[in-house]
Amino acid sequence: MASIQLQAQQLYCERDDRVLFDHLDVSLGNGELVQISGPNGAGKTTLLRLLAGLNQDFDGDVLWHQQPLRSVYAEYAQQRLFMGHLSAVKKALTPIENLRWLTSGWSVPEDALWEALTEVKLAGYEETLCQQLSAGQQRRVALARLCVTPAPLWILDEPFTALDVHGVSWLETQLQQHVERGGSVLITSHHALQSIPSLRQLQLGVTREFEQ
Repeated sequence: MASIQLQAQQLYCERDDRVLFDHLDVSLGNGELVQISGPNGAGKTTLLRLLAGLNQDFDGDVLWHQQPLRSVYAEYAQQRLFMGHLSAVKKALTPIENLRWLTSGWSVPEDALWEALTEVKLAGYEETLCQQLSAGQQRRVALARLCVTPAPLWILDEPFTALDVHGVSWLETQLQQHVERGGSVLITSHHALQSIPSLRQLQLGVTREFEQ
């Protein structure tokens, strides 16, 4: 049985006169992938940011290895990689410059960064400004972090966006290999991930209006 790394208990969050979720429990162990699904506006991105420690506007408890997340956040930030639904790539920088910036929280050898860009099929584009790259190529710059991060926990918001069929296959392989090595993944995606044996689904429901 997977040991619990990240756990949330009795979460309550509201936004714009709507309850996004109430009495929500979430747990994620090593070697597990939890896919969060639900309609637009159900709070999927809000939940990911909350569990990443980037959103404090909620009630309930979030624990990392049984410790309140707020009290161990500096350690936690080193142990988790968060990737939002936007690529977070700076278009005025090159892919190698972006990757240096995106991995600055870890000690990653320079040659590993170049190898990561080769892995995501960006060999030859390392020093091209990202504003000259397609949306799919910019997404691959961001995803190159997966090749070099030492973080055991990946929190990914719609990472398949803008990828072609080869990029989708590559990312599926990365996710599967990560959980097979004992890592953990929390992901929002409309993409089917049934090929990963440790997959668990978390469905967020339709939001409701506050009673007057």
